[in-house]
Amino acid sequence: MSAPQLLLASQSPRRAELLRQLGLRIVVAPADVAEGAQAGETAAQYARRIALAKARAGLAASDGTLPVLGADTDVVLDGRILGKPRDGDDARAMLAALSDREHEVYSAVAVVRGEQEGLALSVTRVVFGTITPAQANAYWASGEPADKAGAYGIQGLGAQFVREIHGSYSGVVGLPLYETAALLKQFGIPTLPLPAHTP
Repeated sequence: MSAPQLLLASQSPRRAELLRQLGLRIVVAPADVAEGAQAGETAAQYARRIALAKARAGLAASDGTLPVLGADTDVVLDGRILGKPRDGDDARAMLAALSDREHEVYSAVAVVRGEQEGLALSVTRVVFGTITPAQANAYWASGEPADKAGAYGIQGLGAQFVREIHGSYSGVVGLPLYETAALLKQFGIPTLPLPAHTP
């Protein structure tokens, strides 16, 4: 079996699957980083800071042989970052706020190896249609929103609320693949593996 190319400092199965979609061989080693916006910090600054902090923490906890990727994805409404819901009431409040509105999803990705660091940010505009209270209740009951920023997953049942999307679909899922592939190229990591040679 071929050696791994990258360490993913995230416990998100969605990010792992997106990296494998690029043909990458990865090792998953979640990094523990305190999240929470600092005073005066914009959503873009926050996403970049957390992604880089995760990558640096992953590198510090590893033996340093592999580049480390960290990422952060945030749902932002009227400049306010909507994190993961605390409970059902919080999730329903988020969904009510997002109903019939446009919001942004900031998705930052960082790669570090030794002293080399790279950082990229994707911003996607998402427009929701109407979400009725009954739909919000049923959606929470499905279990899907519990661990999702903004209380929805675009790759699952939450897709039915999305009227329009302008930007990176994979960024909303959790990792902007265009930006990620460009970043990995700077580290000499190919995302289009050559096929095995056949005589």
